[in-house]
Amino acid sequence: MILPSLAHRDRDAREWMDDPGCDRETLDRTYSQFRVVNALVAGWHATYRRHLRPVLPRDRPATVLDIGCGGGDVARNLIRWARRDGFSLQVTAIDPDPRALAWARRRPPVPELTFRPALSRELVDEGRSFDLVISNHLLHHLDEQQFPALLADSQQLARVRAVHSDIRRERWGYLLFSAGTRPFFRRSFIREDGLISIRRSYTVPELRAAVPPTWRVAPQRPSRALLIHDPDPR
Repeated sequence: MILPSLAHRDRDAREWMDDPGCDRETLDRTYSQFRVVNALVAGWHATYRRHLRPVLPRDRPATVLDIGCGGGDVARNLIRWARRDGFSLQVTAIDPDPRALAWARRRPPVPELTFRPALSRELVDEGRSFDLVISNHLLHHLDEQQFPALLADSQQLARVRAVHSDIRRERWGYLLFSAGTRPFFRRSFIREDGLISIRRSYTVPELRAAVPPTWRVAPQRPSRALLIHDPDPR
């Protein structure tokens, strides 16, 4: 394998599953495999324990907005973990891609989970707000205008905390993902798009330079970075 240069973000690389004309069967298989990939590398159980569970209310259901929810596996896991810990969540999961929502809605329904075709700006315009705002593997998809717009929307939508989780661009992470996924995930976009995602993703210094001072960047293993915002309590 020829290792591409990871010195700079590859803003021009495009993932196969973002192509409106990509093979639908392969795309649906990719959505079904996100559950496995996210469980192995996305670190959401640790993120839930360290950054979400400590701010959950016990006297009422917490409202959560999942932006760019894809197949909805992160939202389903959060509901399950919270329920096990004695909390209740009401999650609104949004995605502008009807293909993702169609796949997610074919899975067994969860009463606490609602899917909706929308962008974060639409919810801001509606005057909506949520206790928590999250996203998974969304930041690296955004261009130079969309990235700050997402942060601004998150600040308006989140009453308690916003947490955006994404890949951290690193050489060893690229090599491990390439080697670890090669024997698996055939007939899906997981491996090819995952490597493209790493090339498009940020390093920790790049994120710190790109976000307003009210956001903090928290490195997370393996090869992850979190953007966290806590609204001013005043």
